[in-house]
Amino acid sequence: MNPTLSRSALFYPFHLCAPRTLEALLARYQSIHFRDYMALRLTPLMGTMAYQDRMGDDHPTLVEAGRLVQGYPVSGPLNPAATAAVDRDLGDPCWRALFHEAMRSDRRFQRGLFDLTHAMRIGQALVPGPAALLRLLEANRADSPCSVALLQGLARPSLTLEEAYAFEYGLALLKTAAAQVYTIRLAQQHDLLPVTDSHSHFALLSHALAREGLDLGNDYVGMATGHLAPHHTIGSHG
Repeated sequence: MNPTLSRSALFYPFHLCAPRTLEALLARYQSIHFRDYMALRLTPLMGTMAYQDRMGDDHPTLVEAGRLVQGYPVSGPLNPAATAAVDRDLGDPCWRALFHEAMRSDRRFQRGLFDLTHAMRIGQALVPGPAALLRLLEANRADSPCSVALLQGLARPSLTLEEAYAFEYGLALLKTAAAQVYTIRLAQQHDLLPVTDSHSHFALLSHALAREGLDLGNDYVGMATGHLAPHHTIGSHG
């Protein structure tokens, strides 16, 4: 390891990153840690899909050298502590406002949650992606009540169209908050600095850390016009 490099980092919120991002991270940190794909189990009969791909599949030499570390499972049902943490985000008006603005203005944030290039199934209806997005971005959704229990209650096949939109929006909230909860948990357990190339996720985690009073650190490595943009770190220790 190069002793001049910064501490080891945990990439978030996804289990993969772009080649340019990986190159930038390797130039800055001793090692980059990646979670596995997050497949949430909302109810015994409903969950999100899991893929088995990992960053190391295309970079075996980095794994062997210890520069790329993977194999952190984040799938399955949320335990009570994780559920409580997710509910704190979903009940936080400031966090919700940041999420809704990211949904409204950040195309990459949208793509991480929805496939808008094809028709989306909303309940029993098949809706063109742009039309579905317009409904999902309605202003009232930014402060509509949402919790893990409420979503579990909506996880059923017979929903009205409005209930189905509420469920899809709520599921996007849940996936974003759960990924954040696992980011905090893994960083604390393994003394890692969270780092992302998504400014929207950086803002969401920064707010949650400040709300919870956690001095965990949070790093943003932005990519601008094909070049590495200045990075911003908050509250980093060590």
